Amino acid sequence: MLPSFEQILRLLSTVHPYDTLPPEQQRELAGKLGVLDFHEDTVVYEYGDELPGLFLIFEGSVEVADGHGVTLSHLGPRNSFGERGLFQNGLAVTTARADKGTVLLVLPREVVNSLIADFRIFARFFDRANRSQARPNDIATSLAETLMATDPITCSPEATVRQIASTMRDRRVSSLCVTDPSDVLVGIVTTRDLAGKVLAEGLSADTPVAAVMSSHPVTLAPNALGSDVLHLMMEHRIGHLPIVEKGRPVGMITQSDLTRFQAVSSASLVSEIAQAGSADEMAKVTAGIPGLLVQLVAGGSRHDVVTRLITDIADASTRRLLALAEKELGPPPVPYLWLACGSQGRQEQTGVSDQDNCLFLDDTVSDADREGYFAELAKFVSEGLNSCGYVFCPGDMMATNPRWCQPVRVWKGYFQGWIDKPDPEAQMLSSVMFDLRPIGGHRPLFEDLQEATLRAASANSIFVAHLIGNSLKHAPPLNLLRGLATIRSGEHKNTLDMKLQGVVPIVDLARIYALQGRIGAVNTRARLIEARETGQLSRSGASDLLDAYDLIAETRLLHQSAQIKQGLRPDNFLQPSSLSDFERSHLRDAFVLVKTMQAAIGHGRSVLG
Repeated sequence: MLPSFEQILRLLSTVHPYDTLPPEQQRELAGKLGVLDFHEDTVVYEYGDELPGLFLIFEGSVEVADGHGVTLSHLGPRNSFGERGLFQNGLAVTTARADKGTVLLVLPREVVNSLIADFRIFARFFDRANRSQARPNDIATSLAETLMATDPITCSPEATVRQIASTMRDRRVSSLCVTDPSDVLVGIVTTRDLAGKVLAEGLSADTPVAAVMSSHPVTLAPNALGSDVLHLMMEHRIGHLPIVEKGRPVGMITQSDLTRFQAVSSASLVSEIAQAGSADEMAKVTAGIPGLLVQLVAGGSRHDVVTRLITDIADASTRRLLALAEKELGPPPVPYLWLACGSQGRQEQTGVSDQDNCLFLDDTVSDADREGYFAELAKFVSEGLNSCGYVFCPGDMMATNPRWCQPVRVWKGYFQGWIDKPDPEAQMLSSVMFDLRPIGGHRPLFEDLQEATLRAASANSIFVAHLIGNSLKHAPPLNLLRGLATIRSGEHKNTLDMKLQGVVPIVDLARIYALQGRIGAVNTRARLIEARETGQLSRSGASDLLDAYDLIAETRLLHQSAQIKQGLRPDNFLQPSSLSDFERSHLRDAFVLVKTMQAAIGHGRSVLG
């Protein structure tokens, strides 16, 4: 049944920013909304479609995916979507599909524009541009579409090398995209191919491009980060990267396009790691991470960008060690997947990182192979990571522990057991393992397990309650009067633990929101943003918590950067006396906000107004 006028009006009066409109404006708006009814698994709009307006979910749920079909989010009632494409050129930049029977309200574009023009809060709410703090020349946070050369030159697989050489000379380019009759990318040919595959081999100038091109090249989408571009280039040792949409090339990025950007230093480390022949060689490269942290912090990069770039280096190190292990041990007897948890899993590594990892093995693995080949592989990689500065986990949460090197069926049993019997150990383990992220190997081994585990865990109210109780053990450093409370004794007396008392309480909160909302993201900031979009957190509550997280995390990085510049080993223990009165006041306010959010979720209120 379609909603009545009064039901629509009631919804508008409770959804931000519509709730800020005067009552008469809300009634007028309710009369202008279109109503659409969709059956289960019905497309609302496809990528590239012209949008009729802004969508607001009245009931049901909608899956939003990017141009490659990768799911971005699942949205429930009271959520808006479609604004990105609507405000760019009116064409959808995602695909939306009704997960089940769904009723949508549609605000015509002219109505949305009128609201933005007349009400400042609407302009702020829908202004996506001001949410990005990226600097114009910061490649780490720039989008690929801002870095690429548009309208890439293409040729067919039947073109001869003589023809493409002439085209490259005349157009002054060093590469061409090879496309099929439907303009889908099938390969790339570069001047390097002409030199190494044609001239060096004495091939005829009439040789077709298909014989010398690189088939199925690695690609990225226009919304990829600049750091993704650099790291992909360096890890795969390529100088040209096609940017594609729906399989069709829309741009090209070359290494020469990127040399002016700051993040080239992190990409250089990834490149050296990808070429290293041993863990010792890699250790010489990872020794540059502290200097990179100082450079990025000094350059004003956001904390989430800094930790993402540093984690990318750990990821590249892990994948290189896996490759070296396979080279030494031979091909794996069954498919496997190496996963990281902890800060690497969340892509939040700083200057202080140990290793937390595990192995998922195909269910066909034999005990002999698990205890033989995969035990040796785990030892090779973990010892290599330790040599690179990612020290062994004090709690032995590593793939070298036989408990964490198991077939998928055993992992399913682990998670089900933790959910069914949430004792203290189960709470601790699930807190770590809910942050798993695949690093190298056969990714499908994890995909079904993650979705099923989130569904089962979120449905078990007793488990969720225990996990909430466990998370509240990490309290912000505040005394009874809500002043800063430092460590009272020991080696770190009179300091604040910016990890366990600073970022960890927020990491724990974000994990709870993700569990309750069945959010697949593992990065803390991404979890908080998606919790806001799915309604687990109100927009104001999410904004406050994000601001608090940013302040605490950035203060932690500034502290580590200062230690590195002084020639000290970075740690997480900050002396409040090193901060100005202004900085201490804001840090205290951030801790108070986190404490308030903990109290809310502890009393069963996950959404703050």
